[in-house]
Amino acid sequence: MTTSLEQSTPAVLDDPEVAVLAVARRAREASRALATATRATKDAALRALADALVGATDRVLAANAQDLERGRANGMSPGLLDRLALTPERVAAIADALRELAALPDPVGEVVRGSTLPNGLRLQQLRVPMGVVGMIYEARPNVTVDAAGLALKSGNAVILRGGSAAASSNEVVVEVLADALVAQGLPGDLVQSVDAWGRPGAVALMHARGLVDVLVPRGGADLIATVVREATVPVIETGVGNCHLYVDASADQADALAILLNSKTQRVGVCNAVETLLVHRQVADTFLPSALAALTQAGVTVHGDDATLLRAPQGSSTAPATDADWGTEYLSLDLAVRVVDGLHAAIEHVRQWSTGHTEAIVTQDLRAAERFVAEVDAAAVIVNASTRFTDGGQFGLGAEIGISTQKLHARGPMGLAELTTTKWVVHGDGHVRP
Repeated sequence: MTTSLEQSTPAVLDDPEVAVLAVARRAREASRALATATRATKDAALRALADALVGATDRVLAANAQDLERGRANGMSPGLLDRLALTPERVAAIADALRELAALPDPVGEVVRGSTLPNGLRLQQLRVPMGVVGMIYEARPNVTVDAAGLALKSGNAVILRGGSAAASSNEVVVEVLADALVAQGLPGDLVQSVDAWGRPGAVALMHARGLVDVLVPRGGADLIATVVREATVPVIETGVGNCHLYVDASADQADALAILLNSKTQRVGVCNAVETLLVHRQVADTFLPSALAALTQAGVTVHGDDATLLRAPQGSSTAPATDADWGTEYLSLDLAVRVVDGLHAAIEHVRQWSTGHTEAIVTQDLRAAERFVAEVDAAAVIVNASTRFTDGGQFGLGAEIGISTQKLHARGPMGLAELTTTKWVVHGDGHVRP
């Protein structure tokens, strides 16, 4: 596929700001094609994208292998390499997520609320597309597909900046998706990338106010902070996941151990993996030795306070914890562990160190659960289940574009509804305001 930008003059290609603004203008024009598109049209396109992606698996994996080779050579951490890696099974799962999106209700046109005023005016507040959504993210080729699918279903065009770590993968994926859209009679410019212009291109995307309606950063703390600080385009802030699991005195310890291991080790390089374990002092003697042994067997290094290290069985993989550990999103097989005097102390620790992503409690005490839910301020608060459930797919929202830790417009997993805004439609019969 040859885009109009590739046919542009060298001066356009050489100037990141000019090039990215041209991308944004084409995205805005393309978004108009979805303004009146039916659900059937969008769902057929989503299924076509899924089929095209599966059909291009070999191409995608070959490109991904190049990214992985570069990542290893550059010393990328195992957690980030895991985020970057694609397999035939992961490609199939990403495609299945597109098909699941096709099966979800279309949010566009949904009546949020409506009424008839005493003067006879009929009001409706309707969900409508944002228009053009920008995404800046790191080392996550699956996000490329998720963002494209969510944007299409919610009636938006999307502009992607996926970072140098996944450049080869994303180039192939965007080309495959754009070609599939064209084959469905939709503009290929509904899905575009600005990776070719590197960091200057990302800056230009942040400053494309008036052409890009909303920007969603997804990645590490530095990336998110940079976008929030530098962007003139409105930003929905996704946050890092310094997630906590608190084991209460009344917890079923077998359940607590299973939840801990799943939260920490099921997949380490993700934002909903648990990073700190808090244990009530009353159960520390019985729970911690078995938990630390199981964590060591799973390859986890525990960064523990003095009370934790005193209870560590021989052969455990441990290190003394510092304040830096309490504030760290490891994204690796590391876990901070602290013994606390009770629920109040656990909540106070969470308040001090939480990033507002996901916080969990294991307890059989209903009052303790209710207090934890009421007093902990996070996008998701979980009782007696793994932190790994904070996910758009697990919540039944389909794929997600990110997990918002802010409090305006969207909070938690961002699915289709979070990529829409609303407009008021007013019907009158010659009404004039007195």
